[in-house]
Order: sequence, then structure tokens, then C-alpha cells
Amino acid sequence: MNKIKENIDITNLSNFKTKAKTKYYYEINNEQDLLNLKEVFKFAKDNTLKTLFIWWWTNILFAFDYYEWIIIKNNLLWWSYNKTNKILDTFSNELISNISESLNKDYWQHIFDRFIWLPWTIWWAIYWNAWCFWLEISNNLREVKVLDLSNFETKLLTKSDLNFSYRSSLLKEEKKYFIISAKFDLSYIEEKYPLWDVDIYDFRQIKQPKWNTCWSFFKNPSREFSAWFLVEKVWLKWYNRNWAYFSNKHSNFLMNDWTASYKDLLELIKIAQDKIYKEYKIKIIPEVNIIYN
Repeated sequence: MNKIKENIDITNLSNFKTKAKTKYYYEINNEQDLLNLKEVFKFAKDNTLKTLFIWWWTNILFAFDYYEWIIIKNNLLWWSYNKTNKILDTFSNELISNISESLNKDYWQHIFDRFIWLPWTIWWAIYWNAWCFWLEISNNLREVKVLDLSNFETKLLTKSDLNFSYRSSLLKEEKKYFIISAKFDLSYIEEKYPLWDVDIYDFRQIKQPKWNTCWSFFKNPSREFSAWFLVEKVWLKWYNRNWAYFSNKHSNFLMNDWTASYKDLLELIKIAQDKIYKEYKIKIIPEVNIIYN
């Protein structure tokens, strides 16, 4: 296929900015590119290659220098909001933060305010059932349009089809669907707990670090034991491994100060997991997607 590129630098496709290349690379920018996926998968099968979908540059850690397979990058962008019936339609690679800010500013629609300044795409938010200040993305989801990669047919999946749970969904568990678009009903609010008095701007912009990080790294084991609390309790806040470190602003933010390699990051992750398990018998699990060769 002439649209499959070779030996592409993908360093900037992860916010950790560790040096990485891929042998093959394909982008989905429009519906025609989506239709061509069948040919991409045929190319992969004919050449005994694995395929990997990625979306934005957050929530990804490349655990390799050179990826021997095919990376498929989702670039589908567009969204609209009907202020009469309060229905949001959006393609899967839109940033939920950008949508939330526009809904707030242009339509006085506040339900998704809690996702402002979060670097998640719609794809990632649905895939992981994004949860923020006790609001889950699945609460307002009506349906998802997907491409079934087993037969390359499109279908609509409803909220009940997707089997949502904490930080998980059918899409994450089965991994056979490409998310094309989603529809949300923002006419109501449903939350596990009411939003307590919190300044979201202060929390995001001042109390959380920026730059070479993929935001919260570990899933919270429970409400009683948050990941940041456990990292601090084993004295790893600001702990440095060749300039891979846990932030002094928020200890569940794993940082790369430009020079750390993926090996430094992986070693620091293991140190945290081992220390926390030894001290508390709790296994902390990354919510950032670690991609191995």
C-alpha cells in the first residue's frame, strides 16, 4: 500500500518523549483512510506483522527503541453540539478537554467541566471509562459507532453493550473495535458522589505538573488508598532515576526531564510497585498504556 510509511520517528507521539521509531506507520485522517484499513490488515497478515492503534500523545509509554510492526494513528477530528436537545456528537480523536471548554464557553453547558485540561481523547475516555471528580464518561454516553476489525463492518454499540466498570469497558477488554465516533446526552447529570467544593482550575493548572508526563500514572486501588498517597508513603515523591522521577507537585505523575530513557521509566515504575506491595500488600497497576515491542 502506498500510504503505509516506513521507518518513522514516533518520539513525539508519546508525551514522555522517549526516543522511538516504528518500522511501518499508517494514519487515519478521513473516512477513505478508514475504508483502507482492510488493506492495511491484509498487508500485516501477508507480512506476519502485528498492528497497534494509537490516538493522542498522552497515556502512552513506548517501551522500545524500534517497533518492528505497524502503528496505526487515529486522526479523526470533528464534533458538534445541539443546544436544543443537548446531544453531543464527536469523532474519536477529539480532545475531551477542548470540547468541554467550548461547551462551557459557547453553550453554558457544564456537565463535562470536570474534564477540562485533561489530555484525553474521546477514544481513550470511552476505552478506559474516564473518571474525574466522581463523574464517569459512561454516565452520559448514548452510543458509539465502531468498526469491527474482525469483519470490517461498522456497527452501533449502546451504553449497555459496552459493559462499563471502573477504568474499563468492553472495548478495552475485547480490543477488536476501532472507535469511529460517539454520541452523548448532556441533558442530565449522574454522578457517584456530588462534586465537593473544589477549584478545578487551581487543581489542574497549579497543583498538577505539565510537560513530559502522561498525567496520573497508576490507577487508584481504592478511595482509601490513592496512588499518590502510596507513592509518597514509600518515600518516592521526587525520587530520581536518571531524570525519570515522580513529581513533587503530584506524586502520581511520572515525569521525564528530557533525558530519561524508557528503561529508566520502567525501572522507576517497578521500584514503586515493589515498594508499595512490600509495605502495603497492594498491587498498583498503570493506567498509562505501556507498549512493548
